[in-house]
Amino acid sequence: MAHKYVNVLVHVVFSTKERRNLIPQELQRNLWKYIEGIGVNCRIPVLAVGGMPNHVHILIALPSDVSVAKAVQTFKANSSRWIGEHGTRCAWQEGYGAFSVSASNLGPVKDYLRHQPEHHAKRSFEDELIALLRKSGVMYEESEVFG
Repeated sequence: MAHKYVNVLVHVVFSTKERRNLIPQELQRNLWKYIEGIGVNCRIPVLAVGGMPNHVHILIALPSDVSVAKAVQTFKANSSRWIGEHGTRCAWQEGYGAFSVSASNLGPVKDYLRHQPEHHAKRSFEDELIALLRKSGVMYEESEVFG
């Protein structure tokens, strides 16, 4: 086959260092737009972004020549710099979660990411991440998840 036909959809989630509330609410909407711009500039399509003061969710269409680790590093480095330029010192936790998304589930995942405040009125980030790990069948040691 001469061409690459790829549809690798990945739901990425990462938190601020020590899960502290480092993303002010007044910056969130612009940060989500900035993250979309990072995707445009790096040719990593961003399908949805959402989050809370202590974490970010990004739904991406991973290009065939970009690893998940490289994509996450790109989003983390550029977004933390942007937050810093807007008066808030921000550092991201070292790790991340990355979960495959089927094309048939794209709509519900987009909706979930865009409505994070409503979800977190009922569930903490910690509970949310454990639920994502379980739902995705990821093996983990609970004592190591939040390091």
